[in-house]
Amino acid sequence: MSERVSYRRSQRKSNEGGGGLARTDSFRLFRHSHIFAAAVREVLEVRLLREATELPLTLSQFHLLKLMAVNGQHQLGEVADFLGVSPPAATKNIDKLERLRLVIRMPSPGDRRAILLSVSPKGRRLVKGYETLKAARVAPVLEGFEPEELEQLSRLLERFAVALLALSPGGDGFCLRCAAYLAAGCPVGEIRGGCPYEKMRGGRQVQLSRKEVP
Repeated sequence: MSERVSYRRSQRKSNEGGGGLARTDSFRLFRHSHIFAAAVREVLEVRLLREATELPLTLSQFHLLKLMAVNGQHQLGEVADFLGVSPPAATKNIDKLERLRLVIRMPSPGDRRAILLSVSPKGRRLVKGYETLKAARVAPVLEGFEPEELEQLSRLLERFAVALLALSPGGDGFCLRCAAYLAAGCPVGEIRGGCPYEKMRGGRQVQLSRKEVP
């Protein structure tokens, strides 16, 4: 008996022995995981973004815009930190958003050397339009599921994603795997020692409050 045939038989016995996920089950899981991820990206992100605006925005730039729209003003250094890029690279993204009139720069009242970034009314309209379009597009899909099914699906997706990410936590670098859908008590943040973005923002709020103390 060849070594290859022997290996295949041992693998078949292992899969059939209940010691783990059978190959057919894992194949379906990985296949549909990839299909789900691709559908979310292509249908709910790339395609919707192109429908929401004709501006030449990348998904990462839109996620940055959305994050800023929800969470207020940011300093340029913070943008670099939570994008996980160098300050020049962050400046390049901000420059583009500013040229498109989606972001406004202004000097910080507490430190004239620091520049604060905020989302313009045009940028906020873009984010709101995208979210409105997405809600309308997804509504018929959600109607095909019972609330209990959607809750169970959410829990299973969270559990599976966290288990995969736990294999490689990735240190303290910026995350944004949620695509700016920030939530308190994020389980991904828990395996990374807390959400890097929330820690960064929390540290800045402490610094600002200290500057206000006479």
